[in-house]
Amino acid sequence: MKEKSTDDLSQELMSQPNLDQYITENETYFADVDISAFLTKLYEKCGLSKAELARRAGMSEVYLHQVFSGRRKPSRDRMLCLCIGMGASLEETQQLLKQVGYAPIYLRLKRDAIIGHGLLHHTPLTEINDKLFSENEKTLI
Repeated sequence: MKEKSTDDLSQELMSQPNLDQYITENETYFADVDISAFLTKLYEKCGLSKAELARRAGMSEVYLHQVFSGRRKPSRDRMLCLCIGMGASLEETQQLLKQVGYAPIYLRLKRDAIIGHGLLHHTPLTEINDKLFSENEKTLI
């Protein structure tokens, strides 16, 4: 079976009037998103307890365990909070966002520039949120 490129899939999507048929015919080409493995790799690198990570990421331990077990898929903002809490690099964060199908950090947006700066300089989540608030941007939590 020949691998289809994103362009191939795009062309088929535009020419296929029946969405259900398109999905059925291309099921094997859709990305299988399993964030728990990538998150676990980042988590093992950060050296924090899950309780400390939950505190730094501004979320409950129960929610954090549900994310790591794959029972919950966090929003983009929650994913960013996790990355900030783990001290992930901007590159690791971009890779994770891409893997789960979220928009990457786009530095032409003031909000994303503030978040990106925070990731680059390992700024605590509370300080990033304070800066977002002071710039009239939506906070992460």
